[in-house]
Amino acid sequence: MLIRLDDDLRAPTGVLSYRVYHRGVLVEQVEDHNLIVIGSQVTHAHLLGGDVTGRSVTQIGFGTSGTTEVFGNTALTGAYVNNLAAPTYPASNQVSFGFALGTAEANGIAISEFGLLTTGGVLYARKTRALPLSKLSDVTLSGTWVISF
Repeated sequence: MLIRLDDDLRAPTGVLSYRVYHRGVLVEQVEDHNLIVIGSQVTHAHLLGGDVTGRSVTQIGFGTSGTTEVFGNTALTGAYVNNLAAPTYPASNQVSFGFALGTAEANGIAISEFGLLTTGGVLYARKTRALPLSKLSDVTLSGTWVISF
């Protein structure tokens, strides 16, 4: 017997939205799709099987590699890692993670990539910037990362 998947079922997708402020003034606003990477498969399998230790997405990383995202990505380069806000659920098939990067965080790095990470450090999703963002003490970021199923 052949079982056909419903057209509504799809692989996870994500949208990264963030705002960049310089001295409190909005200077850039970005919203773009990200790539869900290979680590997501292991994470999903273990979560569904009840092995939840270290599997929840709880961190965001800001890295320095502008290399185009590929499914096989497993890490960020030179990452500064920050905790995410508590997740929210804007729809029955979505989870949203809020984040912020303050004036005293990640100063001196050229942010070229973003990544969602599990508590165990597994890269779940990755997004690069077209141009690096020089993170200085007068620059802040805030945003959300929404994963849909």
